[in-house]
Amino acid sequence: MSSSVNQALLFLVQNIFQLYIFIVLIRFLLQVAKADFYNPMSQFVIKATAPILTPLRRLIPGIAGLDIAALVLALLLQFVMIILIFLIASGTFANPITLLIGTFAGIVNNLVSIYFFGIIISAILSWIPQAQGHPVAQLISQLVEPALAPFRKLLPDMGGIDISPILAIMIFQVLRILLQPYVVV
Repeated sequence: MSSSVNQALLFLVQNIFQLYIFIVLIRFLLQVAKADFYNPMSQFVIKATAPILTPLRRLIPGIAGLDIAALVLALLLQFVMIILIFLIASGTFANPITLLIGTFAGIVNNLVSIYFFGIIISAILSWIPQAQGHPVAQLISQLVEPALAPFRKLLPDMGGIDISPILAIMIFQVLRILLQPYVVV
């Protein structure tokens, strides 16, 4: 195949898989955060993931309120994506160790990225009064709250100014930098 066809295929595979992996991970995190599942954005995530997750849940039950089926689905999607990337890019299969490390590092990197960007978006939306009641703003706030709570406990009261998002963003960015060598995308 020509180089431009390979690049186009890589682009499509990476973006389609990454988008769906993000949606599946958001579904997992919504349950972790006990977010409002009647929120219109939550309903989108549920409807987008239900066709695959519903049958998978029959095989993989949840544990302690965690949607293990969603996590397994995200891992499987990441695994398949890496295999396809190697096949398209080099025509060979990935080394099994690279495949496993890349799969787990990719999922952790995606989780960290969701929190990283969620906190940034939440902070920006907090400055816009009209956004306060919007379903997207409410859902993002619910989603990032479990990640911010430990930082809020760590930091002293700053007189009404919450700097926990800044500390959280710094920590998440350090994690993203540390994971980068192991992520296959």
